[in-house]
Amino acid sequence: MAHSEGIPMFVLPSDEEANVKGSITTSHEIRDGKSPRSYENSKYGHDEAVLAKFGKKQQLKVIWQRSFGLISIIGLTCTLMITWEGTLTVFQLGLTNGGPSGLVYGFIFAWIGSALQALVMGEMASMVAILSPPWCSKFLSYMTGWVTVIAYQACLASSAFLGGTMIQGLLVLNCPSYGYQRWHGTLLLYAFVSLALLVNTWLARLLPRFESLVLVIHVVGFFCILIPLTYLAPHVSAKDVFATFVDGGEWGSQGLSFMIGLSTGMFGFIGCDAASHMAEEIESADEVIPKSMIASVGINGLLGFGMVLAILFSMGNVDEVLASPTGFPFIQVFHDATGSNAGATAMTSIIVAAMLFATIASLATASRMLWAFAREKGIPGYTVLVQVRTKSALPIYCIALTAFISTLLALINIGSTAAFNALTSLVIAGFYTSFGISACVLLHKRLTTEMTYGPFHLGRAGIPIIIGSLIYSVIGVFFSFWPGAANPTPASMNWSVVVFFGTLSLSLIYWVVHGRHVYTGPILEVDPRR
Repeated sequence: MAHSEGIPMFVLPSDEEANVKGSITTSHEIRDGKSPRSYENSKYGHDEAVLAKFGKKQQLKVIWQRSFGLISIIGLTCTLMITWEGTLTVFQLGLTNGGPSGLVYGFIFAWIGSALQALVMGEMASMVAILSPPWCSKFLSYMTGWVTVIAYQACLASSAFLGGTMIQGLLVLNCPSYGYQRWHGTLLLYAFVSLALLVNTWLARLLPRFESLVLVIHVVGFFCILIPLTYLAPHVSAKDVFATFVDGGEWGSQGLSFMIGLSTGMFGFIGCDAASHMAEEIESADEVIPKSMIASVGINGLLGFGMVLAILFSMGNVDEVLASPTGFPFIQVFHDATGSNAGATAMTSIIVAAMLFATIASLATASRMLWAFAREKGIPGYTVLVQVRTKSALPIYCIALTAFISTLLALINIGSTAAFNALTSLVIAGFYTSFGISACVLLHKRLTTEMTYGPFHLGRAGIPIIIGSLIYSVIGVFFSFWPGAANPTPASMNWSVVVFFGTLSLSLIYWVVHGRHVYTGPILEVDPRR
Protein backbone atom coordinates (compact mmCIF):
# COMPACT_ATOMS: atom_id res chain seq x y z
CA MET A 1 0.00 0.00 0.00
CA ALA A 2 2.90 2.30 0.44
CA HIS A 3 6.25 3.11 -0.97
CA SER A 4 9.47 3.26 0.93
CA GLU A 5 8.35 6.04 3.23
CA GLY A 6 4.71 5.24 3.64
CA ILE A 7 2.87 7.36 1.07
CA PRO A 8 1.30 5.28 -1.67
CA MET A 9 2.42 6.49 -5.05
CA PHE A 10 0.73 5.86 -8.32
CA VAL A 11 2.95 6.91 -11.21
CA LEU A 12 3.28 4.36 -13.96
CA PRO A 13 6.04 5.67 -16.23
CA SER A 14 5.96 4.71 -19.86
CA ASP A 15 9.06 3.34 -21.57
CA GLU A 16 9.79 6.79 -22.93
CA GLU A 17 9.57 8.40 -19.50
CA ALA A 18 11.60 5.87 -17.52
CA ASN A 19 15.24 5.28 -18.30
CA VAL A 20 15.87 2.47 -15.86
CA LYS A 21 13.87 -0.41 -14.48
CA GLY A 22 12.10 0.71 -11.33
CA SER A 23 12.89 4.40 -11.78
CA ILE A 24 10.36 7.17 -11.72
CA THR A 25 9.71 9.87 -14.26
CA THR A 26 12.53 12.31 -14.67
CA SER A 27 10.23 15.32 -14.50
CA HIS A 28 10.37 15.19 -10.71
CA GLU A 29 12.82 17.24 -8.67
CA ILE A 30 16.29 15.82 -7.94
CA ARG A 31 17.67 17.23 -4.71
CA ASP A 32 21.25 16.03 -4.98
CA GLY A 33 23.39 14.47 -7.63
CA LYS A 34 24.15 11.17 -5.94
CA SER A 35 23.40 7.92 -7.66
CA PRO A 36 22.05 4.67 -6.19
CA ARG A 37 25.46 3.06 -6.62
CA SER A 38 27.05 5.61 -4.31
CA TYR A 39 25.07 4.16 -1.41
CA GLU A 40 25.89 0.51 -1.95
CA ASN A 41 29.10 0.59 0.07
CA SER A 42 27.50 2.16 3.15
CA LYS A 43 26.70 0.13 6.25
CA TYR A 44 23.11 -0.27 5.14
CA GLY A 45 23.95 -0.10 1.44
CA HIS A 46 21.18 -2.42 0.23
CA ASP A 47 18.43 -0.41 1.88
CA GLU A 48 19.79 2.98 0.89
CA ALA A 49 20.37 1.75 -2.66
CA VAL A 50 16.73 0.65 -2.87
CA LEU A 51 15.64 4.08 -1.66
CA ALA A 52 18.02 5.72 -4.11
CA LYS A 53 16.71 3.64 -6.98
CA PHE A 54 13.33 5.08 -6.11
CA GLY A 55 14.72 8.60 -5.96
CA LYS A 56 14.90 8.90 -2.16
CA LYS A 57 17.63 9.33 0.41
CA GLN A 58 17.73 8.14 4.01
CA GLN A 59 16.63 10.71 6.60
CA LEU A 60 14.97 9.01 9.58
CA LYS A 61 17.52 7.03 11.56
CA VAL A 62 16.25 6.74 15.15
CA ILE A 63 19.69 6.70 16.76
CA TRP A 64 20.99 3.55 15.06
CA GLN A 65 20.01 4.07 11.43
CA ARG A 66 18.02 0.97 10.40
CA SER A 67 17.46 -0.40 13.87
CA PHE A 68 14.37 -2.55 13.26
CA GLY A 69 14.86 -6.16 12.21
CA LEU A 70 12.25 -8.79 11.38
CA ILE A 71 11.37 -9.72 14.98
CA SER A 72 11.20 -6.16 16.28
CA ILE A 73 9.06 -4.94 13.36
CA ILE A 74 6.72 -7.93 13.73
CA GLY A 75 6.53 -6.96 17.39
CA LEU A 76 5.61 -3.38 16.49
CA THR A 77 3.02 -4.51 13.94
CA CYS A 78 1.46 -7.14 16.21
CA THR A 79 1.26 -4.75 19.14
CA LEU A 80 -0.31 -2.09 16.94
CA MET A 81 -2.87 -4.57 15.61
CA ILE A 82 -3.42 -6.30 19.00
CA THR A 83 -6.06 -8.48 17.36
CA TRP A 84 -7.10 -10.64 20.29
CA GLU A 85 -7.09 -7.71 22.71
CA GLY A 86 -8.78 -5.39 20.21
CA THR A 87 -11.48 -7.92 19.40
CA LEU A 88 -12.36 -8.17 23.09
CA THR A 89 -12.54 -4.40 23.47
CA VAL A 90 -15.00 -4.01 20.57
CA PHE A 91 -16.84 -7.15 21.61
CA GLN A 92 -20.02 -5.23 22.35
CA LEU A 93 -20.65 -4.09 18.77
CA GLY A 94 -20.37 -7.58 17.32
CA LEU A 95 -22.33 -9.16 20.17
CA THR A 96 -25.16 -6.66 19.69
CA ASN A 97 -25.19 -6.97 15.91
CA GLY A 98 -24.70 -10.60 15.03
CA GLY A 99 -24.50 -12.28 18.41
CA PRO A 100 -22.12 -15.14 19.25
CA SER A 101 -22.38 -16.78 15.84
CA GLY A 102 -21.99 -13.46 14.07
CA LEU A 103 -18.76 -12.89 15.98
CA VAL A 104 -17.34 -16.29 14.99
CA TYR A 105 -18.17 -16.14 11.30
CA GLY A 106 -17.48 -12.42 11.10
CA PHE A 107 -14.01 -12.93 12.54
CA ILE A 108 -13.23 -15.67 10.01
CA PHE A 109 -14.44 -13.41 7.19
CA ALA A 110 -12.27 -10.53 8.44
CA TRP A 111 -9.26 -12.83 8.86
CA ILE A 112 -9.48 -14.06 5.28
CA GLY A 113 -10.07 -10.56 3.90
CA SER A 114 -7.19 -9.11 5.91
CA ALA A 115 -4.88 -11.90 4.75
CA LEU A 116 -5.70 -11.00 1.14
CA GLN A 117 -4.96 -7.36 1.89
CA ALA A 118 -1.65 -8.26 3.53
CA LEU A 119 -0.56 -10.26 0.49
CA VAL A 120 -1.37 -7.39 -1.86
CA MET A 121 0.32 -4.79 0.36
CA GLY A 122 3.33 -7.04 0.76
CA GLU A 123 3.79 -7.23 -2.98
CA MET A 124 3.47 -3.45 -3.34
CA ALA A 125 5.87 -2.76 -0.48
CA SER A 126 8.41 -5.18 -1.89
CA MET A 127 8.57 -3.63 -5.34
CA VAL A 128 8.13 0.00 -4.20
CA ALA A 129 6.43 0.57 -7.52
CA ILE A 130 4.91 3.69 -8.99
CA LEU A 131 1.68 2.37 -10.34
CA SER A 132 -0.77 4.83 -11.86
CA PRO A 133 -0.73 6.80 -15.11
CA PRO A 134 1.01 10.20 -14.99
CA TRP A 135 -2.22 12.14 -15.64
CA CYS A 136 -3.74 11.12 -12.29
CA SER A 137 -0.76 10.05 -10.22
CA LYS A 138 -0.34 13.26 -8.24
CA PHE A 139 -4.00 13.54 -7.30
CA LEU A 140 -4.41 9.86 -6.38
CA SER A 141 -1.23 9.93 -4.32
CA TYR A 142 -2.43 13.09 -2.59
CA MET A 143 -5.90 11.73 -1.71
CA THR A 144 -4.52 8.36 -0.60
CA GLY A 145 -2.07 10.15 1.63
CA TRP A 146 -4.90 12.07 3.27
CA VAL A 147 -7.13 9.07 3.97
CA THR A 148 -4.15 7.14 5.36
CA VAL A 149 -3.26 10.06 7.62
CA ILE A 150 -6.88 10.12 8.86
CA ALA A 151 -6.78 6.39 9.55
CA TYR A 152 -3.58 6.44 11.57
CA GLN A 153 -4.58 9.49 13.58
CA ALA A 154 -7.87 7.78 14.48
CA CYS A 155 -6.00 4.54 15.24
CA LEU A 156 -3.89 6.30 17.84
CA ALA A 157 -6.92 7.96 19.42
CA SER A 158 -8.91 4.71 19.51
CA SER A 159 -6.12 2.76 21.25
CA ALA A 160 -5.71 5.44 23.90
CA PHE A 161 -9.49 5.79 24.27
CA LEU A 162 -9.94 2.07 24.85
CA GLY A 163 -7.19 1.98 27.47
CA GLY A 164 -8.61 4.96 29.32
CA THR A 165 -12.22 3.78 29.34
CA MET A 166 -11.17 0.28 30.42
CA ILE A 167 -9.59 1.84 33.49
CA GLN A 168 -12.96 3.50 34.09
CA GLY A 169 -14.61 0.09 33.76
CA LEU A 170 -12.28 -1.31 36.42
CA LEU A 171 -13.13 1.62 38.68
CA VAL A 172 -16.83 0.82 38.29
CA LEU A 173 -16.14 -2.83 39.08
CA ASN A 174 -14.02 -2.20 42.18
CA CYS A 175 -15.45 1.08 43.52
CA PRO A 176 -19.27 1.07 43.60
CA SER A 177 -19.24 4.71 44.72
CA TYR A 178 -17.41 5.85 41.59
CA GLY A 179 -19.50 8.19 39.45
CA TYR A 180 -18.87 7.41 35.79
CA GLN A 181 -18.32 10.53 33.67
CA ARG A 182 -17.37 10.54 29.99
CA TRP A 183 -14.90 13.37 30.44
CA HIS A 184 -12.96 11.16 32.87
CA GLY A 185 -12.29 8.84 29.95
CA THR A 186 -11.06 11.77 27.88
CA LEU A 187 -8.55 12.73 30.58
CA LEU A 188 -7.34 9.14 30.84
CA LEU A 189 -6.87 9.14 27.06
CA TYR A 190 -4.63 12.18 27.49
CA ALA A 191 -2.57 10.22 30.03
CA PHE A 192 -2.07 7.34 27.58
CA VAL A 193 -1.04 9.71 24.79
CA SER A 194 1.39 11.48 27.15
CA LEU A 195 3.09 8.19 28.03
CA ALA A 196 3.33 7.28 24.35
CA LEU A 197 4.83 10.71 23.67
CA LEU A 198 7.47 10.10 26.33
CA VAL A 199 8.50 6.74 24.86
CA ASN A 200 8.58 8.07 21.29
CA THR A 201 10.81 11.03 22.17
CA TRP A 202 13.00 10.68 25.25
CA LEU A 203 13.09 6.87 25.09
CA ALA A 204 13.09 6.49 21.30
CA ARG A 205 16.51 4.82 21.49
CA LEU A 206 14.88 1.83 23.18
CA LEU A 207 11.85 1.55 20.90
CA PRO A 208 13.06 -1.39 18.72
CA ARG A 209 14.06 -3.45 21.78
CA PHE A 210 10.84 -2.44 23.49
CA GLU A 211 8.74 -3.78 20.61
CA SER A 212 10.52 -7.15 20.65
CA LEU A 213 9.73 -7.46 24.37
CA VAL A 214 6.12 -6.41 23.83
CA LEU A 215 5.67 -9.16 21.23
CA VAL A 216 6.53 -11.69 23.94
CA ILE A 217 4.09 -10.04 26.35
CA HIS A 218 1.43 -10.03 23.60
CA VAL A 219 1.68 -13.82 23.24
CA VAL A 220 2.22 -14.68 26.93
CA GLY A 221 -0.65 -12.40 27.97
CA PHE A 222 -2.95 -14.34 25.68
CA PHE A 223 -2.37 -17.55 27.63
CA CYS A 224 -2.60 -15.72 30.96
CA ILE A 225 -6.20 -14.91 30.06
CA LEU A 226 -7.12 -17.98 28.02
CA ILE A 227 -6.16 -20.57 30.65
CA PRO A 228 -8.12 -19.22 33.65
CA LEU A 229 -11.03 -18.26 31.41
CA THR A 230 -11.49 -21.72 29.91
CA TYR A 231 -10.68 -23.57 33.14
CA LEU A 232 -12.79 -21.60 35.63
CA ALA A 233 -15.85 -20.53 33.64
CA PRO A 234 -18.86 -22.76 33.01
CA HIS A 235 -19.16 -23.56 29.31
CA VAL A 236 -22.17 -23.14 27.04
CA SER A 237 -23.08 -25.56 24.26
CA ALA A 238 -21.66 -25.47 20.74
CA LYS A 239 -25.13 -24.51 19.48
CA ASP A 240 -25.06 -21.38 21.64
CA VAL A 241 -21.81 -20.34 19.97
CA PHE A 242 -22.16 -21.48 16.36
CA ALA A 243 -25.92 -21.21 15.80
CA THR A 244 -27.08 -18.20 17.83
CA PHE A 245 -27.52 -14.92 15.98
CA VAL A 246 -28.72 -11.69 17.59
CA ASP A 247 -30.26 -8.54 16.11
CA GLY A 248 -29.77 -6.31 19.14
CA GLY A 249 -29.64 -3.19 16.98
CA GLU A 250 -33.25 -3.85 15.93
CA TRP A 251 -32.53 -3.60 12.22
CA GLY A 252 -35.22 -6.10 11.35
CA SER A 253 -32.81 -8.20 9.29
CA GLN A 254 -30.36 -10.72 10.64
CA GLY A 255 -28.19 -10.38 7.55
CA LEU A 256 -27.94 -6.60 7.87
CA SER A 257 -27.22 -6.90 11.58
CA PHE A 258 -24.40 -9.36 10.82
CA MET A 259 -22.84 -7.04 8.23
CA ILE A 260 -22.83 -4.10 10.65
CA GLY A 261 -21.23 -6.29 13.31
CA LEU A 262 -18.35 -7.15 10.97
CA SER A 263 -16.56 -4.05 12.26
CA THR A 264 -15.54 -6.05 15.34
CA GLY A 265 -13.38 -8.46 13.36
CA MET A 266 -12.20 -5.84 10.88
CA PHE A 267 -10.99 -3.50 13.62
CA GLY A 268 -8.92 -6.30 15.12
CA PHE A 269 -6.86 -6.67 11.94
CA ILE A 270 -6.23 -3.00 11.27
CA GLY A 271 -2.59 -1.94 11.07
CA CYS A 272 -0.76 -4.83 9.40
CA ASP A 273 0.79 -2.28 7.02
CA ALA A 274 2.49 -0.44 9.90
CA ALA A 275 5.89 -1.77 8.87
CA SER A 276 5.71 0.00 5.51
CA HIS A 277 5.54 3.37 7.26
CA MET A 278 8.69 2.58 9.25
CA ALA A 279 10.61 1.46 6.17
CA GLU A 280 13.51 3.90 6.54
CA GLU A 281 14.23 2.38 9.94
CA ILE A 282 14.09 -1.29 8.85
CA GLU A 283 17.07 -3.29 7.67
CA SER A 284 16.42 -5.06 4.31
CA ALA A 285 13.03 -3.37 4.18
CA ASP A 286 11.98 -4.77 0.79
CA GLU A 287 12.20 -8.31 2.20
CA VAL A 288 11.30 -7.76 5.85
CA ILE A 289 8.14 -5.68 5.33
CA PRO A 290 6.15 -8.31 3.34
CA LYS A 291 7.17 -11.02 5.81
CA SER A 292 6.12 -8.88 8.78
CA MET A 293 2.71 -8.11 7.23
CA ILE A 294 1.90 -11.75 6.54
CA ALA A 295 3.33 -12.98 9.84
CA SER A 296 1.42 -10.41 11.88
CA VAL A 297 -1.91 -11.35 10.26
CA GLY A 298 -1.19 -15.04 10.81
CA ILE A 299 -0.08 -14.70 14.44
CA ASN A 300 -2.81 -12.28 15.42
CA GLY A 301 -5.47 -14.22 13.54
CA LEU A 302 -4.68 -17.44 15.41
CA LEU A 303 -4.61 -15.71 18.79
CA GLY A 304 -7.72 -13.67 18.03
CA PHE A 305 -9.80 -16.62 16.88
CA GLY A 306 -8.77 -18.63 19.91
CA MET A 307 -9.81 -15.81 22.22
CA VAL A 308 -13.15 -15.32 20.44
CA LEU A 309 -14.01 -18.99 20.92
CA ALA A 310 -12.82 -18.98 24.53
CA ILE A 311 -14.86 -15.94 25.54
CA LEU A 312 -17.99 -17.11 23.73
CA PHE A 313 -17.90 -20.60 25.27
CA SER A 314 -17.35 -18.99 28.70
CA MET A 315 -20.10 -16.40 28.35
CA GLY A 316 -23.46 -16.74 30.03
CA ASN A 317 -26.62 -14.85 29.11
CA VAL A 318 -25.98 -12.42 26.25
CA ASP A 319 -28.33 -9.72 27.55
CA GLU A 320 -26.76 -9.76 31.02
CA VAL A 321 -23.26 -9.49 29.60
CA LEU A 322 -24.25 -6.59 27.33
CA ALA A 323 -25.80 -4.78 30.31
CA SER A 324 -22.53 -4.82 32.28
CA PRO A 325 -22.08 -1.53 34.19
CA THR A 326 -18.37 -1.58 33.32
CA GLY A 327 -19.19 -0.75 29.70
CA PHE A 328 -17.14 -3.72 28.49
CA PRO A 329 -18.86 -7.13 28.21
CA PHE A 330 -15.54 -9.01 28.40
CA ILE A 331 -14.85 -7.56 31.88
CA GLN A 332 -18.18 -8.99 33.02
CA VAL A 333 -17.25 -12.38 31.53
CA PHE A 334 -13.90 -12.29 33.37
CA HIS A 335 -15.71 -11.47 36.61
CA ASP A 336 -18.26 -14.25 36.15
CA ALA A 337 -15.49 -16.75 35.32
CA THR A 338 -13.21 -15.96 38.26
CA GLY A 339 -15.92 -15.02 40.73
CA SER A 340 -13.84 -12.14 42.07
CA ASN A 341 -13.10 -8.52 41.34
CA ALA A 342 -9.38 -9.13 41.83
CA GLY A 343 -9.27 -11.88 39.22
CA ALA A 344 -11.20 -9.83 36.68
CA THR A 345 -9.00 -6.80 37.37
CA ALA A 346 -5.78 -8.77 36.91
CA MET A 347 -6.95 -10.23 33.60
CA THR A 348 -8.23 -6.88 32.34
CA SER A 349 -4.98 -5.17 33.31
CA ILE A 350 -3.18 -7.26 30.70
CA ILE A 351 -5.43 -5.78 28.02
CA VAL A 352 -5.01 -2.27 29.42
CA ALA A 353 -1.25 -2.73 29.12
CA ALA A 354 -1.70 -3.95 25.54
CA MET A 355 -3.63 -0.77 24.75
CA LEU A 356 -0.76 1.29 26.11
CA PHE A 357 1.69 -0.62 23.91
CA ALA A 358 -0.63 -0.13 20.93
CA THR A 359 -0.79 3.60 21.65
CA ILE A 360 3.01 3.78 21.66
CA ALA A 361 3.26 1.85 18.38
CA SER A 362 0.46 3.90 16.81
CA LEU A 363 2.16 7.18 17.68
CA ALA A 364 5.43 5.96 16.16
CA THR A 365 3.75 4.85 12.94
CA ALA A 366 1.27 7.73 12.59
CA SER A 367 3.97 10.36 13.08
CA ARG A 368 6.18 8.77 10.39
CA MET A 369 3.20 8.63 8.07
CA LEU A 370 2.51 12.31 8.68
CA TRP A 371 6.19 13.16 8.19
CA ALA A 372 6.30 11.29 4.89
CA PHE A 373 3.26 13.19 3.64
CA ALA A 374 4.75 16.50 4.77
CA ARG A 375 7.93 15.58 2.92
CA GLU A 376 5.82 15.35 -0.24
CA LYS A 377 4.29 18.80 0.59
CA GLY A 378 0.84 17.26 0.93
CA ILE A 379 -0.38 19.08 4.04
CA PRO A 380 -0.41 22.68 5.29
CA GLY A 381 2.64 23.59 7.35
CA TYR A 382 4.86 21.06 5.62
CA THR A 383 7.90 23.33 5.84
CA VAL A 384 7.84 22.97 9.64
CA LEU A 385 6.59 19.39 9.89
CA VAL A 386 9.24 18.00 7.57
CA GLN A 387 12.06 19.12 9.85
CA VAL A 388 13.99 16.37 11.64
CA ARG A 389 15.91 17.01 14.86
CA THR A 390 19.65 16.74 14.21
CA LYS A 391 20.66 14.89 17.39
CA SER A 392 17.81 12.41 17.64
CA ALA A 393 16.92 12.16 13.91
CA LEU A 394 13.26 12.14 15.01
CA PRO A 395 10.38 13.93 13.24
CA ILE A 396 9.60 15.71 16.50
CA TYR A 397 7.06 18.17 15.08
CA CYS A 398 5.06 15.38 13.47
CA ILE A 399 5.13 13.40 16.71
CA ALA A 400 3.82 16.43 18.62
CA LEU A 401 1.10 17.21 16.06
CA THR A 402 -0.04 13.58 15.97
CA ALA A 403 -0.43 13.58 19.76
CA PHE A 404 -2.32 16.88 19.60
CA ILE A 405 -4.77 15.58 16.98
CA SER A 406 -5.61 12.66 19.28
CA THR A 407 -6.46 15.08 22.06
CA LEU A 408 -8.90 16.81 19.71
CA LEU A 409 -10.52 13.54 18.60
CA ALA A 410 -10.95 12.64 22.27
CA LEU A 411 -13.39 15.52 22.64
CA ILE A 412 -15.97 13.49 20.68
CA ASN A 413 -16.34 11.34 23.79
CA ILE A 414 -17.60 14.27 25.86
CA GLY A 415 -20.60 14.95 23.64
CA SER A 416 -21.42 11.52 22.23
CA THR A 417 -22.19 8.13 23.74
CA ALA A 418 -21.00 6.51 20.51
CA ALA A 419 -17.54 8.07 20.46
CA PHE A 420 -15.72 4.80 20.11
CA ASN A 421 -17.96 3.66 17.25
CA ALA A 422 -16.99 6.87 15.47
CA LEU A 423 -13.26 6.30 16.02
CA THR A 424 -13.55 2.65 14.96
CA SER A 425 -15.35 3.67 11.78
CA LEU A 426 -12.72 6.31 10.98
CA VAL A 427 -9.96 3.74 11.34
CA ILE A 428 -11.66 1.15 9.11
CA ALA A 429 -12.82 3.66 6.49
CA GLY A 430 -9.43 5.34 6.28
CA PHE A 431 -7.36 2.18 6.01
CA TYR A 432 -9.68 0.39 3.61
CA THR A 433 -10.17 3.41 1.34
CA SER A 434 -6.42 3.92 1.12
CA PHE A 435 -5.90 0.25 0.38
CA GLY A 436 -8.71 0.23 -2.18
CA ILE A 437 -7.17 3.04 -4.23
CA SER A 438 -3.76 1.37 -4.19
CA ALA A 439 -5.16 -2.06 -5.07
CA CYS A 440 -7.22 -0.63 -7.95
CA VAL A 441 -4.22 0.92 -9.65
CA LEU A 442 -2.17 -2.22 -9.02
CA LEU A 443 -4.92 -4.28 -10.66
CA HIS A 444 -4.98 -1.87 -13.61
CA LYS A 445 -1.22 -2.17 -13.95
CA ARG A 446 -1.33 -5.98 -13.85
CA LEU A 447 -4.05 -6.13 -16.50
CA THR A 448 -2.55 -3.64 -18.92
CA THR A 449 1.25 -3.89 -18.80
CA GLU A 450 4.07 -6.08 -17.60
CA MET A 451 5.44 -5.46 -14.14
CA THR A 452 8.81 -5.53 -12.45
CA TYR A 453 8.47 -7.24 -9.08
CA GLY A 454 10.48 -7.08 -5.91
CA PRO A 455 11.64 -10.03 -3.79
CA PHE A 456 8.02 -10.86 -2.87
CA HIS A 457 5.37 -11.27 -5.55
CA LEU A 458 2.10 -13.17 -5.93
CA GLY A 459 2.56 -14.56 -9.43
CA ARG A 460 -0.54 -15.73 -11.29
CA ALA A 461 -2.60 -15.70 -8.11
CA GLY A 462 -2.16 -11.93 -7.87
CA ILE A 463 -5.22 -10.85 -9.87
CA PRO A 464 -7.84 -12.97 -8.01
CA ILE A 465 -6.23 -12.03 -4.69
CA ILE A 466 -6.45 -8.33 -5.53
CA ILE A 467 -10.09 -8.65 -6.65
CA GLY A 468 -11.01 -10.52 -3.47
CA SER A 469 -9.28 -7.94 -1.29
CA LEU A 470 -11.11 -5.11 -3.08
CA ILE A 471 -14.52 -6.72 -2.53
CA TYR A 472 -13.69 -7.13 1.14
CA SER A 473 -12.51 -3.52 1.42
CA VAL A 474 -15.66 -2.09 -0.20
CA ILE A 475 -17.83 -4.03 2.25
CA GLY A 476 -15.76 -2.73 5.16
CA VAL A 477 -15.94 0.92 4.11
CA PHE A 478 -19.68 0.83 3.38
CA PHE A 479 -20.77 -0.71 6.67
CA SER A 480 -18.24 1.11 8.84
CA PHE A 481 -20.34 4.29 8.75
CA TRP A 482 -23.55 2.67 10.01
CA PRO A 483 -24.68 3.38 13.60
CA GLY A 484 -24.80 0.57 16.13
CA ALA A 485 -28.61 0.54 16.27
CA ALA A 486 -31.55 1.57 14.14
CA ASN A 487 -33.19 4.96 14.72
CA PRO A 488 -30.17 6.63 16.37
CA THR A 489 -30.40 9.84 18.35
CA PRO A 490 -27.92 12.71 17.84
CA ALA A 491 -25.95 11.42 20.85
CA SER A 492 -25.79 7.82 19.59
CA MET A 493 -25.27 8.64 15.91
CA ASN A 494 -22.08 7.47 14.22
CA TRP A 495 -20.57 10.84 13.31
CA SER A 496 -17.52 9.34 11.65
CA VAL A 497 -19.02 9.95 8.21
CA VAL A 498 -19.04 13.69 8.95
CA VAL A 499 -15.44 13.70 10.20
CA PHE A 500 -14.19 11.52 7.35
CA PHE A 501 -15.81 13.32 4.44
CA GLY A 502 -15.41 16.70 6.12
CA THR A 503 -11.65 16.18 6.31
CA LEU A 504 -11.54 14.98 2.72
CA SER A 505 -13.51 18.05 1.64
CA LEU A 506 -10.98 20.31 3.36
CA SER A 507 -8.15 18.40 1.70
CA LEU A 508 -9.79 18.95 -1.70
CA ILE A 509 -10.12 22.67 -1.01
CA TYR A 510 -6.45 22.79 -0.05
CA TRP A 511 -5.60 20.90 -3.24
CA VAL A 512 -7.46 23.38 -5.44
CA VAL A 513 -6.19 26.47 -3.65
CA HIS A 514 -2.58 25.52 -2.99
CA GLY A 515 -1.76 21.82 -2.89
CA ARG A 516 -1.80 21.12 -6.63
CA HIS A 517 0.83 23.80 -7.13
CA VAL A 518 3.31 22.46 -4.57
CA TYR A 519 2.53 18.76 -4.16
CA THR A 520 4.68 16.78 -6.55
CA GLY A 521 4.06 13.27 -5.26
CA PRO A 522 7.33 11.36 -5.38
CA ILE A 523 10.22 13.79 -4.91
CA LEU A 524 13.59 12.67 -6.20
CA GLU A 525 16.42 13.33 -3.77
CA VAL A 526 19.01 11.29 -5.64
CA ASP A 527 19.36 10.62 -9.33
CA PRO A 528 18.02 7.11 -10.09
CA ARG A 529 19.40 7.26 -13.62
CA ARG A 530 22.99 7.05 -12.45
